Amino acid sequence: MAKKEHYYTRFENDGIYHVYNRTVDKKPMFTSDENYAYFIRQFDKYLSNYIKIYAYNLLGNHFHFMIKVNDLTDLTTFQKLSNLELPNQQKSTHDIVSHQFKKFFQSYAMAFNKEQKRIGTLFQTPFKRVRVEEENYLRELACYINTNAQKHNLVKDFRDWKWSSYHNIISNKETKLLKEELISYFEDTDNFKYCHIEYASKIDSIERDFFIED
Repeated sequence: MAKKEHYYTRFENDGIYHVYNRTVDKKPMFTSDENYAYFIRQFDKYLSNYIKIYAYNLLGNHFHFMIKVNDLTDLTTFQKLSNLELPNQQKSTHDIVSHQFKKFFQSYAMAFNKEQKRIGTLFQTPFKRVRVEEENYLRELACYINTNAQKHNLVKDFRDWKWSSYHNIISNKETKLLKEELISYFEDTDNFKYCHIEYASKIDSIERDFFIED
């Protein structure tokens, strides 16, 4: 269950956050590889100019992202100046990022509903987010997110799940993920792999009240 404050955490410039959500009825939001791929494309379309991704996992009826908000000072300043006579329309970093997330959710829900011939809300609202402020928390959160498919018994080994950021991070291929920055918290790629494997080996016994069981 989400903590109450996870519904109201505000996005700030350069802040790191765990963003997560699930469907309203706990039924799948992905029924095919095409759904997963479309979700990622829409996320990039609506949010890549506003945030960067450390880690993610898409998991049947829910998802997890660890993101870093861009410095949107220039954008918020421009909007404040252009709306100087309409202070109620001034936009903060939180307003901008939240708005882009809502547009993203709406775009995916509309496409999914049309494909599945369903109507109504797809995602729980408001979506949840947690500020990440400690390095130990960040490292454990990365392991939590990347191994989550194993936690939910979608695969026996988290490395067999292709809709997480794990393989992109350990790969030599180019990626939009903040790969180098995330690896630096683990010192190097070998230790990144080791920490994930160790975390997965204890996954059924780990209990942390700031992680959400979906």
